[in-house]
Amino acid sequence: MRLKEDINPLLLQVLRSVVWLYSLLTFLPWFLLSGASARLQRAKRVKARPVSGQPAGPYRAVNSAERLASTLQPACDTLDKVFQYAARRFPRRDCLGTREVLSEEDEPQPNGKVFKKVILGDYRWLSYEEAYQAAVRFGSGLAALGQKPQYNIAIFCETRAEWIISAQACFMNNFPLVTLYSTLGGPAIAHGLNETEVTHIITSKDLLQTRLQAILVEVPRLQHIIVVDTKVTTWPGCPRGIMVHNMASVQELGAKAENMSRPRIQPAPSDIAVIMYTSGSTGIPKGVMISHSNLIAGITGMAERIPNLDETDTYIGYLPLAHVLELSAELVCVSHGCRIGYSSPQTLADQSTKIKKGSKGDTTVLKPTLMAAVPEIMDRIYKNVMTKVEEMSRLQRTLFVLAYNYKMEQISKGYSTPLCDSLVFRKVRSLLGGRTRVLLSGGAPLSAATQRFMNICFCCPVGQGYGLTETCGAGTISEMWDYSTGRVGAPLVCSEITLKDWEEGGYYSTDKPHPRGEILIGGPNVTMGYYKNETKNREDFYVDEKGQRWFCTGDIGEFHPDGCLKIIDRKKDLVKLQAGEYVSLGKVEAVLKNCPLIDNICAYANSDQSYVISFIVPNQKQLLALAEQRGVRGSWEEICNNSDMEKEVLRIITEAAVGAKLERFEIPRKIRLSSEPWTPETGLVTDAFKLKRKELKTHYQDDIERMYGGK
Repeated sequence: MRLKEDINPLLLQVLRSVVWLYSLLTFLPWFLLSGASARLQRAKRVKARPVSGQPAGPYRAVNSAERLASTLQPACDTLDKVFQYAARRFPRRDCLGTREVLSEEDEPQPNGKVFKKVILGDYRWLSYEEAYQAAVRFGSGLAALGQKPQYNIAIFCETRAEWIISAQACFMNNFPLVTLYSTLGGPAIAHGLNETEVTHIITSKDLLQTRLQAILVEVPRLQHIIVVDTKVTTWPGCPRGIMVHNMASVQELGAKAENMSRPRIQPAPSDIAVIMYTSGSTGIPKGVMISHSNLIAGITGMAERIPNLDETDTYIGYLPLAHVLELSAELVCVSHGCRIGYSSPQTLADQSTKIKKGSKGDTTVLKPTLMAAVPEIMDRIYKNVMTKVEEMSRLQRTLFVLAYNYKMEQISKGYSTPLCDSLVFRKVRSLLGGRTRVLLSGGAPLSAATQRFMNICFCCPVGQGYGLTETCGAGTISEMWDYSTGRVGAPLVCSEITLKDWEEGGYYSTDKPHPRGEILIGGPNVTMGYYKNETKNREDFYVDEKGQRWFCTGDIGEFHPDGCLKIIDRKKDLVKLQAGEYVSLGKVEAVLKNCPLIDNICAYANSDQSYVISFIVPNQKQLLALAEQRGVRGSWEEICNNSDMEKEVLRIITEAAVGAKLERFEIPRKIRLSSEPWTPETGLVTDAFKLKRKELKTHYQDDIERMYGGK
């Protein structure tokens, strides 16, 4: 999407002539010296083919057509062996880093709220050998506390170094690790702990106080709580029969000679490594059983798509480790000797909510080369930067727009723009530390506009991936030299993909110009199924005549001639309106989310109604400016509830929908503006910021009835 060039046409032509002359003089030496020709050939080559010769597939990457990959190293067939291999190969290299908290203070806001602000120091690092020994001691201590091999243990904790140390300790001792999102509600947490019958749980002081304490009486089997914070040894009000320990004391217990000498029962590749509870976007969270071999196959496929991955790379970890994207990404990094510096969404950048003004956020200090992000975070960066562009002087804005459009033209041809990168986009790139070479997007679809913006302004490729918890997050990732947008790349070397006809939606593998259908993923990364849920296992998983395990995703995709996949729909998001038209709610949301007025949107439709409605979280800055133009005054809540503002926003998004060529019946006819943002804490979105449609419907039930004429 090109930016509008608001400049005198004559001056614009002069500037374009200068750019043309510069390109003419520099193109040939740059093309010969930079290897651009090879990159262009790689971008255009066929990346996957149907091994059966049929348009439905299965499709495999061209470098795994004969055999799917399943291991990184021949002898490393379980996760404990992968960590041991890394510790032996990179013993003194930095492994896990945490910033020191120098001070905390409360900062009163104009609206009366008080925000906690922190000043953070440098990263303090554990080497690979130190992290490995910490995991050995902790695992030995857990065994001394009565944790037995092949009996489940839970972790309910924020993303931090102690999480991955705990996980590695469990992998070493064959303790299946139950992971739960830290934002799940009390009933969902209790459900997961009771279903898996855990007696031990690893958590943090904050989550014990705010989430766990209220539901401990509902988890009768629980005996031991291990708190990763150093000072906690007792917990007043803890139910009788539950003992509270801190991580350091458990490690001290494990370091005793009689415990260290106890033989460890190591896992087999087919043993359960993780029971990962989903975010519950479609109901009660389901526990996905993931074996050691599943996870190793998944990280093998992911690592192959990251060029030149080695021990010189730095990864920033801030997404929930209870999400398969973050866990897989960190395991990829550990297997290659990268260092992992920990962060949080509240301390990520200099402008983040918990960073005191004038002090540095985590990306500025760490300067990561690798980063994973969910589209919600990239969308926020995109809108914030574009808002700042609008506030620039006319000259600055003109130069930015010209450079942006010029670079868009160049990267669409496979060329780079070193002069623009250093003169125009350096400041934007510094938001993520200035050294990022690969951005991986996953968890939800990334809009073409946001993907292109990240390519241009952060001067690095965005690898858009597609996978699910049920496939260890592995399915596809776009290649780093493929700068096309809207696609998720070819199957990973560990996976193959088949398209299954879906008659109700009208998607067939025989469709022209591209075969379409429900995406089925097969390979060694496909998990063992849902914990204690045979009904869903029979619905969603199957084994073919060759013994290959498959997962039915419920997503609709199409394969392009070069073997790349594009996600075009979701079965659960398709609603049939009263007149028989099918509306893809996800498609409507993806189009309208690019509107500057919208921070988040949920489209909704009833099959007994003839039109679509929407709930919208507006961008506060944009809506307040619009309210001022319209002469509407009041508090933020009053402005959002104002009927004139609803009509004006509806007019603007209707224009955006028409411009994006949505069908008439796909365009929302009525909307509700929400004054409260949707965060994982509200229970309306998952930790990956996917919409929880069921919860949103319940939350806005009165508005649904109003918009459909019920009241």
